[in-house]
Amino acid sequence: MAQRAKIKETADLGDYLKAFACTAVMLQAVLSLALITTGGHSSQSGVAWVYLAVKFTAPAFICGILFTTMRVTRPQPPYGAYLKQQWSALVVPTIWWTLAYLVLMPQVQQHHAYTTVTQFGWQFINGNAAPHLWYNTMMLQIIVLMPIWWGVRNWLTTRRRVEIVLSVTAWLYVGWLVVADRVIYLTVRFTQWYLLDRVFWGFFPYAILGIILWRMWPRLRQLRWPWLPLALLAVISLTWQARTLLRQGLPVNLAQTSYYLPATVFYVLAIIGLIGCLATWQMRHRSRWLPRVHWLATYAYRAYLANVFWLQLVWLAGGRQLTAVVPVVGIVVCYGLTWCLSFASAYGLHAAWQAVKNLKNQRRIADDTHTTS
Repeated sequence: MAQRAKIKETADLGDYLKAFACTAVMLQAVLSLALITTGGHSSQSGVAWVYLAVKFTAPAFICGILFTTMRVTRPQPPYGAYLKQQWSALVVPTIWWTLAYLVLMPQVQQHHAYTTVTQFGWQFINGNAAPHLWYNTMMLQIIVLMPIWWGVRNWLTTRRRVEIVLSVTAWLYVGWLVVADRVIYLTVRFTQWYLLDRVFWGFFPYAILGIILWRMWPRLRQLRWPWLPLALLAVISLTWQARTLLRQGLPVNLAQTSYYLPATVFYVLAIIGLIGCLATWQMRHRSRWLPRVHWLATYAYRAYLANVFWLQLVWLAGGRQLTAVVPVVGIVVCYGLTWCLSFASAYGLHAAWQAVKNLKNQRRIADDTHTTS
């Protein structure tokens, strides 16, 4: 048991992916707000480049979640026990933060704001309660479907099977990208069919990638990853994305970006590879950052849930005015404060809840002892 606990506390590639994804996605929210100010509007091309540079977050997080889950669920737990654990770790925080956004900050809702109880429920479950909650709706599906991912992991016992899964996944996803590009992107369907972003199908290749990376990790960890070709691919694909977006004219509309564009897929894969380069390098050198990355990954999901809440408060407390006058400084300050408050609240709420549970356990033990005596 002690050995298993030690394994679970060790930083892995999944921790790096989750920590980087959470850190980057908070900047996306800041940039979206900055673009509506006069200062941000005058720098919209630069904002667009930076926004696209951090648009790797959802796939990287899914890949990281599956990598870590495959590692810590050996031996495989009962499905019911796994869901019970995820209920307290992921679902309960999602419920509370979704309620907080709908009740305390209804202005951050996406698409149509609720006016009835039925609409309230719809906004609650479809991820429209805040700009970032679409991801939670999609990711929770990945968690519910864990038996499928376990099945894939258990089947990948040979190199040949790994190649088969990679090939099938690649062809299926290429087909989906063609449909998304020809039928959905930049048409009326692009906005009307926004719920497609909430379905796990659009991100399943990154779940498969996380499983395969875990399966091959003992070997991959010993290799020196080709960081230079990966960096070159990242630069080329980022340039491709930026030109595609800016070619649509000004003002820049960040909503016209998509994870289903070929350039974005290449960029995401390049960034995941570069994060892998950093992770393997630091692991080989037993970097002092390993426990810090693990800590960030532990609270990444809860910090992500909170980030728009804190950003709204920072924005109203002077962030908007500062960004309008000095865009770069305003973006950096808003981002830094949001990041710190998000992780501080994630850790603080977790510590408070643990204290409450410990107090309840102590009282129960005291009551049991008193009854026995």
